[in-house]
Amino acid sequence: MSKVALIAGASGLVGSSLVELLLNGAEYSQVISLQRGPSSLMHPKLKVIQIDFDALDAVSLPAITDVYCCLGTTIKKAGSKEAFKKIDYAYPLALAKLGASYGAKHFIIITAMGANSSSFIFYSKVKGELQDDLAKNQVIPEISIVQPSLLLGHRTDARVGEGIGIKIATTLNKFFHSGIGIQAADVAKAMYVIGTQYNKKGTQQYRSSELKKIAATQ
Repeated sequence: MSKVALIAGASGLVGSSLVELLLNGAEYSQVISLQRGPSSLMHPKLKVIQIDFDALDAVSLPAITDVYCCLGTTIKKAGSKEAFKKIDYAYPLALAKLGASYGAKHFIIITAMGANSSSFIFYSKVKGELQDDLAKNQVIPEISIVQPSLLLGHRTDARVGEGIGIKIATTLNKFFHSGIGIQAADVAKAMYVIGTQYNKKGTQQYRSSELKKIAATQ
């Protein structure tokens, strides 16, 4: 039986690396990318569906094997806390339900280090609430939650404060064996390995130190 991957957030820092791994790997016969705008990426296995994420239930799909969720933004870019929560909480939950309705067996998603629904930090709280609700509802048999620390890599949408943090992290990583950040490309590799090689029922969480080890096998 041919396997089909569904990905959302393929234009982002991690998603752009991940979609290429999915396309170039032998595991999937088709990769479907849900996105707001068109894609410049061309590949015989890639199908791009331009959608309104507020109307995910209107999307028609073939049978799906695995769902990769790389959706995420910042409060500044979203424009408000409410808009941020819609993108980082409501859309991923809706995506999981969509994947489940088309038979998906595995949902692989990026949240963040420190995600905690009891956190006083709004960003961490929202990410934690997402994790809790994914685990509680368990609409897909296997859910893998990837929790990277500071993502390192080149962004097309430069973020000044984050850029300073990345420069500091990159410098400090030279002096600390475990590092305080992780390359976005390594997160993508880890997600690819977890999605194509791991088979653990229920909800699993993977932190940066483990993600680096998993990525090293790719």
